Amino acid sequence: MNITVYLGANEGNNPSLKRAVKELGTWIGKSGNALIYGGSKSGLMGALADSVLSAGGNVTGVEPQFFIENEFQNEGITKLIVTKDMSERKNKMIELGNAFIAFPGGTGTLEEITEIMSKVSLKQLNAPCIVYNLNGYYDGLKAMLKHMIDMGLSSEERQKGIYFAESLEQITDILCSLKED
Repeated sequence: MNITVYLGANEGNNPSLKRAVKELGTWIGKSGNALIYGGSKSGLMGALADSVLSAGGNVTGVEPQFFIENEFQNEGITKLIVTKDMSERKNKMIELGNAFIAFPGGTGTLEEITEIMSKVSLKQLNAPCIVYNLNGYYDGLKAMLKHMIDMGLSSEERQKGIYFAESLEQITDILCSLKED
């Protein structure tokens, strides 16, 4: 399975983020799955890619040309796809993915995962959308989705396929249960 992971190129200021992202990457690599990600060598992105590679997995990075010009790309990954801009990058990452995970990140991560949520809720994408709510990072987003349902602007049926996971174990449980279906 190609697992697209959205996350930041910064490390953040909590050491648990780097530990958790390495744990996720090691699992992806050892489980026989492949990583699709933004292609950067820095921050959490770089740590994720390096951990997948160290565990024997394949990594495809998708990076816009202007990032290449600034030399942000990870030279050690299995494959690098260069796009003309961020829109093309997002579309390519969606095209390549079979499952989507949002690790804690910034506004770019939020934008990317909300596009996946929208596509899942509109039945334009038949793939799990997993929000890795590490240490409650996405509690606000979870509350917002519930608020949408409470206000009658969304429904549980529309949000089917959007999952919040508190741990790597929950992520693997979600993905394994969907494989069995």
